[in-house]
Formats: sequence, C-alpha cells, structure tokens
Amino acid sequence: MISFIICLALLIGGYFVYGKVVENTFAPDDRETPAVRINDGVDYVVMPQWKLFLVQLLNIAGLGPIFGAMQGALWGPAVFLWITFGTIFAGGVHDYFSGMLSERNDGASISEVCGIYLGNVMKNVMRVFSVVLLVMVGTVFAVGPAGLIVTLLGNKGITGLLANPEFWLWIILLYYFIATFISIDKIIGRIYPLFGICLIIMALGVIIGIFANPNYTIPEIWSHFTNMHPDGKPIWSFMFITVACGAISGFHSTQSPLMARCMKSEKQGHFVFYGAMVAEGVIALIWAAAGCALYKVTGGLNTGLSEVLANGQSAAIYDVCIKTMGSIGVALAMIGVIVCPITSGDTAFRSARLVLADWFKIDQNKMQKRLILCVPLLAVGAFVGHLDYAIVWRYFSWTNQTLAMIVLWTASMYLFREKKNYWITAVPATFMSAVSMTYFFCADECLGFSTAVAYPAGIILAALFLGIFIWSTRKPARKQA
Repeated sequence: MISFIICLALLIGGYFVYGKVVENTFAPDDRETPAVRINDGVDYVVMPQWKLFLVQLLNIAGLGPIFGAMQGALWGPAVFLWITFGTIFAGGVHDYFSGMLSERNDGASISEVCGIYLGNVMKNVMRVFSVVLLVMVGTVFAVGPAGLIVTLLGNKGITGLLANPEFWLWIILLYYFIATFISIDKIIGRIYPLFGICLIIMALGVIIGIFANPNYTIPEIWSHFTNMHPDGKPIWSFMFITVACGAISGFHSTQSPLMARCMKSEKQGHFVFYGAMVAEGVIALIWAAAGCALYKVTGGLNTGLSEVLANGQSAAIYDVCIKTMGSIGVALAMIGVIVCPITSGDTAFRSARLVLADWFKIDQNKMQKRLILCVPLLAVGAFVGHLDYAIVWRYFSWTNQTLAMIVLWTASMYLFREKKNYWITAVPATFMSAVSMTYFFCADECLGFSTAVAYPAGIILAALFLGIFIWSTRKPARKQA
C-alpha cells in the first residue's frame, strides 16, 4: 500500500505545487470574465466556485476514471505512475489551459480556440473532430445506462415495455434534448453538484473498504513492475490510451468552456480546472488500486480482474462496490453506473451545440435557435445509438487522446505568442503525440502494424510535430533578419 499512498500524496501535492506553477505561467488577472460581461442567462451564468468545481468534475469524469482505471489495472500497479504523473504534468495542464484559453476568448468552444492559435485549417479540423467526438460520447453514455437499467429491472422480474432497452434509450435521449437547450443553471447547476459529491463518496468508500479488509492488499509498484496484462498487450501505448480520463483526456477540453462561461474571476481557474483534474486523478488511482487489490493473480497476470471485466464494465463496478462497501455500495454503484454517464452525456451534447453555434455564428439567446441545433444533434445521436456499441467505443479512445494532443499544441502556441514558458505544454504535447500516433499505427482498429513499425513511426512523428512547432516559433526571428 506504500506506493499507493506515495502516489496519492504526489497527486495532492501536485495540485498545490505544480498547479501553482501552471497558474503563474498563465498569469490570471482581474479582468471582467465572459460570465459577467455577456451573461445571457442560458450558457453565460455566474456560478459560485464550489459549484463550478463539482460540475466540472462530473462533466469531465462520469465513468471515465472508473472504467478506464480498472481496465488500466490489467497492466498492474505500473498504472499508478501514469495516473499520477499524467494527471500532474499533462492532464491538469491540458484542462487548465483549455478552460482559461476559452475564458480569455469569450468562452469560445475549443475548436474556435484552436483556430485562433493554430490557424483556420486546424479550426475546421477541430470543429469536425469535436462534434464527432461529442456525439460519440453522448451516445455511448446513453446506450450503456439504458442497457444497465434493463438488466436491473430484469433481475427483479419486470418485463414488458420497461424491460425494453429501446424504451430507455429514447427516455435518456429525451432528457438529453431538454438538458441541452435549457439554461445551464436549471438542471446542471442545481443537481449535478450532488452527483459530483456522490462520485467522490463512492471512491472514498472503495478505498476505506480496501484498507479496512485484511484480505485486500494493494501491490507495490517496485515488486510488480512488469506487464501483468493477461492478453500480453504492451504497456506502450495501449495503457496510456486505455486509462484516458484518469490521466489526460481531450474530452475535457470540450467541457471546460462550459465552466469558463460561468466563472466570476480568472483566479478560480486553478481550483476549477486543475483541481477537478487532480480530483479525477485521485478517483482513478483509487479504482486502479481496487482492480489490483481485489482479484487473484495467476502466474504474474491479472487473470481475476480480466474475468470480472469480461462480464461487462458495469458488472465489474458492482462487484468492487459490493466487496468494499456491502449493501451501501449497491446504491452508490447505481448512481455511478447509471447517473454519472448520463450527466456526462448531456453535457457532451450541450458542448456539441455550442461548437456548432460558434461555427455557424448562431446566437443562442433565443430558444428557437437553440432548438435548430438540438434537434439534428439528437437525431444523429439516436442513429449512432443503434449502431454496434463496440464499434462506436473502439474509435472513441484514440479520438479522445488525439484531441488532447492538439489542445496541448494550441496552448504551446499561445504561450509562445505571450512570450511565456511554452515548454510546460510542449513537453506533454510531444509525449501525447507519440502516444496517439503509436497507437494509431499498431491498434487493430486502426492500421494494425507490428510494434517494430509502430513504435519508431510514432516517435518519429512526435519529433516531427515538435520540430514543426519549434520552426514556427523561429519564423518571426527569420522574418526580422
């Protein structure tokens, strides 16, 4: 358990130390924020800092730090290192700059922000990229809970319409439709903080249950620093893509503008953006520890965890909650595997509406104009929801981390223009470029090349991206010469 405690302490310390370095690099000031200056009563609404933090946490988390962390635990406690250092040096930096750059540009969607600093070509690429990603997120976070509700009702002997997943899918999509176009403080601002608290309580219950039970032991990194994945999948770059939200996630950059439009002061950014990412990292660390501690290891491989995950991610979460918290865990697990993904799904569609509104310059003050965007978005979501769930999810992970890579390069260009330390974002941008490109070359759902080809190709492309960035920073000097 010592390595877990060390990683937990590093995460908390990272918020106060490196998080402050990131904040000082950006240098927030006392300028009037978009929430105060624009305040349209729909998307630009001032909310208190504690509420901003909890809504941001729920928006970016959902089931990400639970599902991804448990799947990441298949590789063993080595995943603790990625969650810890990924959160501090990559995820927290990514979330902070995506939120603050949006705030500095009137709460613009991340695609518009990328266009400002990387050019119009990248703006259009990001517009399409963001909308596709957000629709996929919203859809998978509707189909999953719908199926789970049917399973729960079926276990209680309920049949008929209520046992039809199609019925629940449409109910969830109807809720998405309502939550997507009404004022952000009507539903999201009022009840989501409660669900955010539940997400935290569920994680605390899990770790207390592990510490309190002498039969559970969290393995140490130094004695299990091997690849423990039963299928032999390589750590690089599969683990870095799988964990996603627990360390860094491009999806977060699509959510941060929602809270950037509701901040009263720029100085709230450290707590709201960097702080929420650290909180998610802590939650992910706890669930990864549960995956490593609760299940049998055979021949140095996490076979027990693999068997549980084979029954479905929801079943695995229930199993962890029951093992660590008993009957209380069942109620918390229901919130975790049903409510949390739904709350991330509706904000995904809301973000997609805002991306389209910024793209086509459609004012969102009037309900009729919001409906113009909401109706086709939900129609597409309904169509995607009837596709093979596995196929939709298969492409989500890579899209997600590639988006994070682009946002970090955007922040690097912003810092260069402002004559500030751009290496704070350029280093993680280069790293995520290597992760994303390597996965694209070797994953079965992408090009499927061997690691002998994929590894050097990914590294070379990452170096190329870094070279292009450095070349771009030298252009002004060359022109002056």
